[in-house]
Amino acid sequence: MAKRNNKVGADNPFFELVRDVSSLLVGARSREIEKALDDCLAKLGEYFDVQHVALGQISSSGELLPSLRMWGDVAAIDFLAADPPGPEMVAYFIRNGSLTWNCLEDLDELPQWREHCRQVGALNGSMWLHRDFGSYVEGIAMSGLTPKVWPEDTVDCLRVVGDVLFNAFYRQRADIALEQAFAEIQHLKDKLEVENETLRQEVDVLHADDELIGKSHVFRASIFQAEQVAPTDSTVLLLGETGTGKGLLARRIHELSGRSQRPMVTVNCAALPSSLIESELFGHEKGAFTGAMTQKVGRFELADGGTIFLDEVGDLPTELQAKLLRVLQDQEFERLGSSTTRTVDARVIAATNRDLDRLIEQGEFRADLYYRLGVFPIRAPALRERRGDIPLLVWFFISELQHRLGRNFDEVSAKAMAALTDYDWPGNVRELKNIVERAMILSSGSVLQLGDWFSSGLHEINVVSFQPHERAGETIEEVERAHMEKVLVECGWKIRGEGGAAERLGLKRTTLQSRMKKLGIERPTI
Repeated sequence: MAKRNNKVGADNPFFELVRDVSSLLVGARSREIEKALDDCLAKLGEYFDVQHVALGQISSSGELLPSLRMWGDVAAIDFLAADPPGPEMVAYFIRNGSLTWNCLEDLDELPQWREHCRQVGALNGSMWLHRDFGSYVEGIAMSGLTPKVWPEDTVDCLRVVGDVLFNAFYRQRADIALEQAFAEIQHLKDKLEVENETLRQEVDVLHADDELIGKSHVFRASIFQAEQVAPTDSTVLLLGETGTGKGLLARRIHELSGRSQRPMVTVNCAALPSSLIESELFGHEKGAFTGAMTQKVGRFELADGGTIFLDEVGDLPTELQAKLLRVLQDQEFERLGSSTTRTVDARVIAATNRDLDRLIEQGEFRADLYYRLGVFPIRAPALRERRGDIPLLVWFFISELQHRLGRNFDEVSAKAMAALTDYDWPGNVRELKNIVERAMILSSGSVLQLGDWFSSGLHEINVVSFQPHERAGETIEEVERAHMEKVLVECGWKIRGEGGAAERLGLKRTTLQSRMKKLGIERPTI
């Protein structure tokens, strides 16, 4: 083989090789470096007229590890299936820093390495040690299919090119690790922002009443059941009328559980349109549907390690009940627009004021979901079932509200307390709090009184107060609003199901909710 010109200069072929390799790698971004490395290995193979070039690794015990990058005509050969190089070869490699053979006979001192080279067809080769990591070494290796005489400067050339190649490889690994770390930080940041917003909402909603007040047997029995099931991870179903404190029972169960250090995330299944509930529960990917401009983390993911409270679960659309059942059974789900299955560890507490047995008969609720949710049912008693607790609740609300209202009360008149105790409270504790607040605003002096506005027919008075009235010259929108309000009042503001406003108006539930939002119709509070 003719001796090459080793004089450094622009006309030196090796100088041109180094220049080409450097130019390919210097400007390459992290995701482009793999292709650039392959191109550089190809140029190196062509320059030295060999069939195989690799950035490789060998364990200290002499086992060949998967190549970092590899090029050549023999790349299809299973190098790892051949006999290993052996510890003697590794020791020699570390001791000398390089190893070159013109033919297999040159490897007689390293019989295990010679046999490996024979099996893979490396009849000549040259290797340079880049780094010794203790448990393994790595370097650059070249080999050919026929014997050849290697130039004396081969190892020096490998040292120069090898440093460039490995530095680029390390840079790529560092860049990718940095990108992954940044992506993880961004994901955690986004999740934390959503979680914080959710927790702020939870504080506002669930901590409005922060104590379970009552001494009646039926009420203490429900609290005792909640405290019994709290330390377990069993699913709990809270049953009872609106305003009976099911949310407070759910909070008590969460706070007494082993998940209390993680959030309790609430979803009101009746307050969200059916088109949004799936995204709210399970999240969605960017572009999953029209308007999905960013990725959204679902409530189940936010509740991972904690508790998810599904309020008004009886209003969950039937098409989503199967997906909820799957999460309960397998702890698995997919975000909208994604085929990736995610797992979640969230305890489920559900609540409803509806008769689920009747809904099952009507085909509006899945029986298997009911059995899965009803592992441990707890009934929250109506306020009329625990009238003895009403005086306690009245004074609790007075002490809670008087600072905010700037009013102080030393006494509740006997007549007022008797009227409050005798009333049936269709709105339960929530209605009682509203009435107490109204009485505090209207009472003069330090004695809480009930005026003529309070009577056993209070709910009828309220209904009348919200009746729409006729006006001359109404617009179409005003007529539509008035008619919808009239039907909603007559239906007791029940929207869906048999006898609901949607059925009366001949509209889909989602269409009615959309029209109510557009017209600014909201259910009045007492």
